[in-house]
Amino acid sequence: MSHVGVPRGTVRKRRSLALLTTGVLTIPVLAGCSSGSEETSRGVPQDIAPAARQAVSDGSTVNWAVDALPATFNAFQADADSATTRITGALLPSLFPMDASGQPKLNPDYLESAKIIEREPKQVVLYKLNQQAVWSDGREIGAPDFVAQWRALRGKDSAFWTARNSGYERIEKIERGADDLQVRVTFSKPYADWRSLFSPLYPKEITGSPDAFNDGARTTLKNTAGPFVLRSVSKAKGTVTLARNPRWWGDKAKLDTLVFRAVAAGDRTQALADGTVDVADIDASTADRIALARRDRGNNGQPLAHGPGSETTPAAALRSWALAHGSDEEAAEIAQAAREKNRKAVVAYTAEQKGLRDFAVRKSLEPAYTQLALNGESGPLADDRVRRAVARALDREELARTVLGPLGLPAKPLGSHLALAGQPGYKDGSGALGDQNTKEAQALLADAGWTRGGAVQPPKDTKAGSEAEKKGAKGDAPGTEEDAEKEAAEGTKDDKEAKSEKAENEKKAGQAGEEEKAGKKTEQDSEGSTTEDSTTEDSTAEGEKADRASADRASEDSAASRDEGLYIVGEDNKPGAHAPAQAVSTGGVSAVHVLAPARTAAAQSAALLRQAGALGEDGAVAAQDKQPGGAAGAYAPVGTAAPAPAAAKGQLGKDGKALTLRFVLPSGPGSQSLRSVGDKIAVMLEKIGIGTEIIKVPDESYFKDHVASGAYDLALYSWPATAYPATDGRPIYAKPEPATDGSLLVEQNYTRVGTDHIDQLFDQAAAELDEKAARELMKQADARIWAAAGSIPLFQRPQLVAVDKKLANVGAFGFAAPRYQDIGFKNRQAAGSPADRKK
Repeated sequence: MSHVGVPRGTVRKRRSLALLTTGVLTIPVLAGCSSGSEETSRGVPQDIAPAARQAVSDGSTVNWAVDALPATFNAFQADADSATTRITGALLPSLFPMDASGQPKLNPDYLESAKIIEREPKQVVLYKLNQQAVWSDGREIGAPDFVAQWRALRGKDSAFWTARNSGYERIEKIERGADDLQVRVTFSKPYADWRSLFSPLYPKEITGSPDAFNDGARTTLKNTAGPFVLRSVSKAKGTVTLARNPRWWGDKAKLDTLVFRAVAAGDRTQALADGTVDVADIDASTADRIALARRDRGNNGQPLAHGPGSETTPAAALRSWALAHGSDEEAAEIAQAAREKNRKAVVAYTAEQKGLRDFAVRKSLEPAYTQLALNGESGPLADDRVRRAVARALDREELARTVLGPLGLPAKPLGSHLALAGQPGYKDGSGALGDQNTKEAQALLADAGWTRGGAVQPPKDTKAGSEAEKKGAKGDAPGTEEDAEKEAAEGTKDDKEAKSEKAENEKKAGQAGEEEKAGKKTEQDSEGSTTEDSTTEDSTAEGEKADRASADRASEDSAASRDEGLYIVGEDNKPGAHAPAQAVSTGGVSAVHVLAPARTAAAQSAALLRQAGALGEDGAVAAQDKQPGGAAGAYAPVGTAAPAPAAAKGQLGKDGKALTLRFVLPSGPGSQSLRSVGDKIAVMLEKIGIGTEIIKVPDESYFKDHVASGAYDLALYSWPATAYPATDGRPIYAKPEPATDGSLLVEQNYTRVGTDHIDQLFDQAAAELDEKAARELMKQADARIWAAAGSIPLFQRPQLVAVDKKLANVGAFGFAAPRYQDIGFKNRQAAGSPADRKK
């Protein structure tokens, strides 16, 4: 299952041009830059229900869920995605797939050996191919296939539409060796990551011409060389069907057919329950459903204690029955319809739970990590001190626990940009930036000029006699922190007076409400109603609202709410700006307000926002999509106090502007964990005086229209792991460069933060043929990336896979590539049962 925030088609194809921040980052001391011993790290093992091949039965079909049918079968094109990678892995040669520890490992199905045979004057690699390796048309895999792929991907022929060429442009020539099974590759300059090349390897019929490469391989692969061949593609059914390859020379595939079926993330629970799929990446909620289904296996048909209707109390059930059988026909009809709807929901849920009992949840850590990206192109984050302050404010352990803890996975924050725990070369380099420290973060912000009174100060270049100064003299724009504190104190006094007056109004309004309940209020329906009568009606309605609000406030039991004033925000539709208090509009359209606290009334804020419907169940503020100012329809009573200045609330500012960052998050149902992490980050930043404007956008536009385009200050997204950090990491962290038109060119450095030194370390590592020395260079580069504070790794992502519990050798693979030929049903399963199950 794909995840929002993962750049499309990034697995082994992270290539382009890069982005620029001016200024030199000075780093007095960098922990992790020394050539000390490699840190011992342990990754989470894969969870695939391993079984020996003799314990797996022959035959049957497995249905495997993918997000969508692949846009192309050409893995080197820009729109290749996770489905492309998954399917081609079963069809095409991969010479050095990753093993369980995240290292490239020679694949004996295709290679007898591959090694550097010469280093001077030029690097030469000799590949000795498996003598039995053939394409599905019977032709031997050989040097012509290597040559055709090199010419297509080296970047010299623009007729080939390729997404990457890293490494191929370093090849000088490819020749036949001593025989047809030897391929001799000579490099024009040293290339440490030579094992990354020619995987997957396509036949020369595809890479030999631009037409075949650009168009022919998009919809079909006629010639393959894996344990399976491509049998059919059905857009109507949303399936790609693979069949056992009769010419496969390796271990025979256990399955007759392997079907990849497009199933949206939201439909996977149902697809699993009804037997449509046997393997599917799932989210935490579906994993919980499966756990409950297996727990309830022995409940002897008793009603489930979870799902639709499980929270209905006996009193509520009795009341529903009474309404459904009462004398009020209209009420009875409504109640009966609701009861029938609930009954059907319970039946459907129970049936789903019964189907889910046949599945197990395989858990590991995905070979990818989630990071907080800080856009350093412009705004406050262009200052490295502000970026470092943001990073030092984060409790990364708490963020890791938020996502991984409930799943029972190790909740340890990631310490490297270039390797994951368990991979060779992993070392925690976060010491180059420093641990979480609120005081240090505040000191960095102060050094950058962000102060408590800065949000109400005029710009430093305001000239004497200017309009801003004149307004300030009149009290409209206090110019010093002392003024701000004085105004805040006066505001507090005014708030208390306003509160006293408000309480009196509520008391009167409450009395009016009681009169209405007693039937003493008379309605004035005629058009000629007097102003006095109209005022009485308004007062009564106001009283009812006041009664409800008062009850809600009492339930919050907040002492702070009795001591602080209220203000109205969201009037001018400007992020972070505060509107003056004014009465709710009485003319056709009501003004939109939200209640919010002055100064530090956090408890009152929670109570009032909950009343306004702007809080979720967990108390996290649900930000409006690009609509700062609160929830539509929420309003403050007439006469509430005007907002306190930003300085009074603790938010920092400079030159009259508050320190507020745009935090862009995806809004889809599959992105809940990202939003939970985002909410926690916002709270952490608030503690050091940084405000956040959370902007929720559709999943489909999140990366392309916001992250890649730079329309954000803060964002959460992920990068996949790689066995080749010198090659794959460089375009992500390289220093940006200006284009000829003055714009910035970007490969995948979407943070727009980089340095010359980082680039030099990547280049040195890519040319270093000594693996140990190359890893040391990557550790130094990682420490520099940490110090630049453009990307803050948070945690390795969880990997949850629902698998038919009778299947073996499939599940949460972790780093390793699947061995498709070993996947199948365990022998103890009755012959034919899996295949006969309705799909």
